[in-house]
Amino acid sequence: MGTPEFAVGILDTILKNNHEVVGVITAADKPAGRGQKIKYSAVKEFALEKNLHLLQPTNLKDEHFLEELRSLNANLQVVVAFRMLPELVWKMPKLGTFNLHASLLPDYRGAAPINWAIINGETKTGVTTFFIDDKIDTGAIILSKEIPIAYDESAGSLHDRLMNLGSEAVAETLVLIEKGEANTTIQKESSEDKTAYKLNKDNCKIDFSKTGIEIYNLIRGLSPYPSAWCTINDGEIEWNVKIYDANLELNPHSEIIGKLFITKKELKISVIGGFLEILSLQFPGKKRMNTAELLNGMTISSSAKAL
Repeated sequence: MGTPEFAVGILDTILKNNHEVVGVITAADKPAGRGQKIKYSAVKEFALEKNLHLLQPTNLKDEHFLEELRSLNANLQVVVAFRMLPELVWKMPKLGTFNLHASLLPDYRGAAPINWAIINGETKTGVTTFFIDDKIDTGAIILSKEIPIAYDESAGSLHDRLMNLGSEAVAETLVLIEKGEANTTIQKESSEDKTAYKLNKDNCKIDFSKTGIEIYNLIRGLSPYPSAWCTINDGEIEWNVKIYDANLELNPHSEIIGKLFITKKELKISVIGGFLEILSLQFPGKKRMNTAELLNGMTISSSAKAL
């Protein structure tokens, strides 16, 4: 059970390890983009390519879907980036249902663990497999694997590394369950556990009252998707601008926070503790481009400010 690209790598590993996949459950098709064309999930596209039996329920409690699910006679269900399951679904297989989550649980339970680990400046993260229970990401842990996070790493590169690590974790978990050796550890609750909140326009906006390092972490933690953004004010004109890549120059200064410093090829923004060099960005109505490309065809005055 899975939907995005992250789940595809895990499904591929399961097949390559010669486990029998009797069914794949993924999200229903949705219209997307300006043309509102029907878009398949990454998992559906892969399942069709591999000629796997596919189910796309809109309601996980629908009796027709439940009958189809029972008819598969699966002895185990594997969930990767899907949705919360009703009890009658996760309890169905005799060996249970386990989930792969892209964090070191109990930290970063929730929708966006990869992003928030970087946004919060973590230096390590990992993946965890656990048996699903009636709450979100709280079940008994089967195993976890840890990797470091580089200082300049983006959510995109960490996503790919965690997908590979997650494939290893799922393969090992399947062997443990098959051998009856899946010894679990109950998650301990703590008020200090960090949460992976769902990303939205508000928490993706750059707050220039924060330090340069916090802003830098936000940008790389949201790159390439959904991207950090800010408003650039230039006199009577304002643009909401997406920022994808940046470097941080740590250099104490007395400049106004948010002031833009522009040359023919460079754009820097003064932040607390230094300057943010913008490497790639996107203005409204334009494609994503590097800073030199943008400045080659656009004029921004020296009085412009990031808000």
